[in-house]
Amino acid sequence: MRINDLFEESYSALVSNKVRTALTILGIVIGIGSVIAMVAIGQGSQQSIQASIASIGSNLLIVTPGAQRTLGAGVSAGRGSAQTLTQADADAIKAQITQAVAVSPELSSRKQVTAKGTNTNTTVMGASPDYAVAHDLTINLGNFITTPDITSDAKVAVLGPTAATDLFGSSTSPIGQTIRINQIIFKVVGVTVAKGGSGFTSPDSDIFIPISTAQHYLSGGTYVSQISVEADNANDMTAVQTAITNLLLQRHKISDPTLADFSVLNQADIVNAASGVTNTLTALLASIAGISLVVGGIGIMNMMLTTVTERTREIGLRKAIGATRSNINSQFLTEAVMLTFTGGFLGIILGWALSALVTKFAGIAASISLSSVLLAFGVSAAIGLVFGYYPARKASAMNPIEALRFE
Repeated sequence: MRINDLFEESYSALVSNKVRTALTILGIVIGIGSVIAMVAIGQGSQQSIQASIASIGSNLLIVTPGAQRTLGAGVSAGRGSAQTLTQADADAIKAQITQAVAVSPELSSRKQVTAKGTNTNTTVMGASPDYAVAHDLTINLGNFITTPDITSDAKVAVLGPTAATDLFGSSTSPIGQTIRINQIIFKVVGVTVAKGGSGFTSPDSDIFIPISTAQHYLSGGTYVSQISVEADNANDMTAVQTAITNLLLQRHKISDPTLADFSVLNQADIVNAASGVTNTLTALLASIAGISLVVGGIGIMNMMLTTVTERTREIGLRKAIGATRSNINSQFLTEAVMLTFTGGFLGIILGWALSALVTKFAGIAASISLSSVLLAFGVSAAIGLVFGYYPARKASAMNPIEALRFE
């Protein structure tokens, strides 16, 4: 049997019952479309998380305090809640770790900030000049916090672009204006360039003040929320991480590293951990969506078995005039594969449309990769072969005399 004859006969057989064929294809369309959309959402989320983490700076290590425990019961309040890191720790890291390009002690807290009848609740970050270096922060207007500001406990503030718009609008320059934080007046001396990001990783809505001012007027102590350290290159990050750990263990007089009252997080480790979580989530979503592919495959098998029963006399006639088992087998397998390939193609379009809708309305930048499209076609072909094999084999094994007698 010639190839074009095989496809013509398969096409004629499928269009002879359009409703049943369409419903069978629909199962594959939904399955393939769901898998592609779920994988696209997972990959888009992973890329978004990686971009957000990268936006906080490059070659970055973050030193955070340990968990605060209550007296008596020993209940932990969560990592980062203790006040075990101080300005002196940051100074020691800067003085003794030669591979550290920038050391940024930071003290952050949520505050209500007001200015000329407007207000916003945002993060007020006590920072040093090294903050801009460590976090790749660029000044758009004015200047960032300087060393004299730190020395004199200056009441100056640098606004993220979102905070500047919230407090002063888009038409007024914030430079030289004043804001109130905890009823203390600060003069605005700079506005940063927008970096984007989301959630806690976006500095656009933050307000930066000298860390000495934050410690003196807002926290009343010398502790810091975290210390960001930028290594001179990516290859030195592990060595810098080890050096910081050993230095702080020595300064805090801790002999057992498992009892350390701080943690040193490597940015690469954070990215890997986040990627691992999103990969697991993507696999879970794809697996759940893949169940519909199995259901669609069972639908194809059911349709093909019904078709074999309906066309029993036709099969007997074909075999009686010389059609071989291979010819019959090829015809029914071709019909099954045509069903799944058509469903796979339409499923790709559906998956792309769902991904576009998620990107537009849910704010998640779904990313369709070539591998997911190729996977869709591969799965389509596999479903056609696997679920079409048994009906095709059943048809090819029929005895022509018994088939001709079938009523």
